Amino acid sequence: MKKPKYIFVTGGVLSSLGKGIASASIGCLLESNGLKITIQKIDPYLNVDPGTMSPYQHGEVYVTDDGAETDLDLGHYERFTSLKVTRENNFTAGQIYYSVINKERRGDYLGKTVQIVPHVTNEIKKYIKRVARRKKLDVVIVELGGTVGDIEGLPFLEAIREFPLDIGRENCLNIHLTLVPYVRSAREVKTKPTQHSVARLREIGIAPDILLCRTEKPLSPDAKRKIALFCSVDGKAVIDAVDVESIYEAPIKLHEQGLDAMIMKHLKLERKKHDMSGWEKNLRRLKNARRLIRIAIVGKYTGLFDSYKSINEALVHAGAACNSKVEILWVDAEAIEKKGHEELLREADGILIPGGFGSRGIEGKITACGFARKKKIPLLGICVGMQCAVIEFARGKCKLTGANSSEFAPSTPHPVIDLLPEQRKVKKKGGTMRLGSYPCCLKSKTSAYKAYRAGEIHERHRHRYEFNTNYREQFEKAGMVLSGISPDGRLVEIIELAGHPWFVACQFHPEFKSRFGAPHPLFRNFIKAALQR
Repeated sequence: MKKPKYIFVTGGVLSSLGKGIASASIGCLLESNGLKITIQKIDPYLNVDPGTMSPYQHGEVYVTDDGAETDLDLGHYERFTSLKVTRENNFTAGQIYYSVINKERRGDYLGKTVQIVPHVTNEIKKYIKRVARRKKLDVVIVELGGTVGDIEGLPFLEAIREFPLDIGRENCLNIHLTLVPYVRSAREVKTKPTQHSVARLREIGIAPDILLCRTEKPLSPDAKRKIALFCSVDGKAVIDAVDVESIYEAPIKLHEQGLDAMIMKHLKLERKKHDMSGWEKNLRRLKNARRLIRIAIVGKYTGLFDSYKSINEALVHAGAACNSKVEILWVDAEAIEKKGHEELLREADGILIPGGFGSRGIEGKITACGFARKKKIPLLGICVGMQCAVIEFARGKCKLTGANSSEFAPSTPHPVIDLLPEQRKVKKKGGTMRLGSYPCCLKSKTSAYKAYRAGEIHERHRHRYEFNTNYREQFEKAGMVLSGISPDGRLVEIIELAGHPWFVACQFHPEFKSRFGAPHPLFRNFIKAALQR
């Protein structure tokens, strides 16, 4: 089997420059040229995965079909390419050290002193290579999280430095994303941060082949020449990564500067085709949308937009498909508890209740569900959002005083949401939830069935608590439609309200399967219902 080429994407100066978008855009461009690719994210933190981390620490947790809790950048990889990522597309320092220590305890190193070089770096290289095993790939794109100079990233940079020695320099390409800030008081861009970042990278032994310069405005020829001179790169290899209105413009802007052609020339890859027509068509639809629609997201992590990254993008996809631009109204669930809902929600054409864990802000989400039910406002509930809709219905329609989830109120007299039986003896929090893709059977003539146009679907889950089926008959008599059920009949996956224009809530996370140009059916029909209102 032909061995793939490797592209390593690193970042300098500061975090959140957009390495994930850059890596996804490179993947998009290479696919448009007929190449088979995969993208891998390395996270240098010591957590085994981000599953137990607060969204305020690291943004949303992105779940794969095979049940891995991964970095949010994997969502960009799937939205920009045809990839279906797996747990092998993301690994952390925690996984590397865990593996090395287990090997040492078993005696695999035969009495040797276990060191960062070569044992940890060899393990890193092994994890990088495994993403390509048993696959016919042309290119593997590897994004290293963090910033050059971070102490926890040094072993990974050392492994990247060693990689060309293992597979040949002609099979590797280093792309460095850095910042070229515009200083308004001086009315000029400053190249010094980029110079320092590249100097730090070269000290480690890695010479970048291409520089992606994140900037507010296109760089002048003089600025590019200066960067090329002081960073020892070809002048044509200094590429603008200019701020864009939509992240989906990024591949087009990079292609216009010849990035994909430069990569293919360096790696001696043959262009099989070049077709961005579908991408450009979807981008035109997005940018030319005529109507404006306001969707309130009622959450408890509204202080960091990346906490709901996939939901944001799914709304963009659905809005474009419905010829509308979606304006997100960020509503803090705790603010509803303090101020009430009328003022915070009255401008919304639709209400979305996202997932989350813990009791903080839950009563605000429950109140928002009641507001949507009574005022006939289209609602989409996701994971905990569905659980809040069930709790509100139990209290408001079924008259079950004190109804709640046993997660939020262990002593509730009516645990309408309860812990999965198989979860009762679980003690470790990491990687033990119901995770990954599971099937769901849809009831005909329901909103869910009309959205999917299918009798069985597969969606990604991340939760421990479920609808308590002991209350199933009581809820159905009161007007709740259980429109999605697991094939064995044990678990309620989707609920709806009879007589409501569009009130749908699901236990899974549909946002993870929405794509640019292919919006998720539930998001699409949610936006349609909000527009009709």
